[in-house]
Amino acid sequence: MTSMDELAVDRSVDADEVARFDALAAEWWDPDGPMHPLHRLNPVRLGFIRNRLEDHFGLQPNDLAPFAGLRLLDIGCGAGLLSEPLARLGATVVAIDAAAESIAVARAHARAASLEIDYRQATAETLAGEGAEFDAVIAMEVVEHVADLGAFLAAAAALARPGGAAIFATLNRTPKSFLQAIVGAEHLLRWLPKGTHRWDRFVKPSEFRRRLAAHGIEVERFAGVGYGVLSGEWRLSGDLGVNYMVFGRKGRPSQPSARGSQGTRPISTPSSESSRASSSVASP
Repeated sequence: MTSMDELAVDRSVDADEVARFDALAAEWWDPDGPMHPLHRLNPVRLGFIRNRLEDHFGLQPNDLAPFAGLRLLDIGCGAGLLSEPLARLGATVVAIDAAAESIAVARAHARAASLEIDYRQATAETLAGEGAEFDAVIAMEVVEHVADLGAFLAAAAALARPGGAAIFATLNRTPKSFLQAIVGAEHLLRWLPKGTHRWDRFVKPSEFRRRLAAHGIEVERFAGVGYGVLSGEWRLSGDLGVNYMVFGRKGRPSQPSARGSQGTRPISTPSSESSRASSSVASP
């Protein structure tokens, strides 16, 4: 389980990474700017989050605000590309990032959109040290940028309440990911600035499962994310070789959620998710 040592403040923060994203803060919301890959990824990752949380908490998918009553934490929120749609789905959103400029842009954008989002310049370790807990903790495209993976996952796990959920997105450490995410995306296609990723920080699904289990998070689903060259769109797939997402459950609740029973489905390819997301889900 998580120790106080592992919650030592800011062990996971890489100052160079913070500076890199701070420098890009003003361009976060430009769909054709440096963050355009995240704009393209947003629909598929939001769909995964929505499907998983609706299933886990027994929510009604046809509700206009299905996340009403849920308190969500968006770690590494940047300028709020994911935080805003989560708020529009009815969630109470706390969104944190170590980059001050990104948080300033996020706050201004949310005000312009009349959205109430609690943006904070903070780290997961700091929040965990304060004893905060959330129904679900979300950290998308963050893991591969942290300095201390163990400290980061310990803090993220501590922030999920018992019976709650944790959702991550990252890159697998494979030859294929080196070719596609670094050589292709950064050097050939120039979708991302050179140096955005370090291959040694990519995480294999088996490592992810083991590390989360050590902190009380049971992984229930892995889903690959692939790019369609002809369609120009990202989609869920069964291939975990490059980009993938993770859904895990924190322990077991003492009683069912007020919104419905907690999902405890085994790792598989559920027909319901396939029909909603037109995808297959892998379980290495």
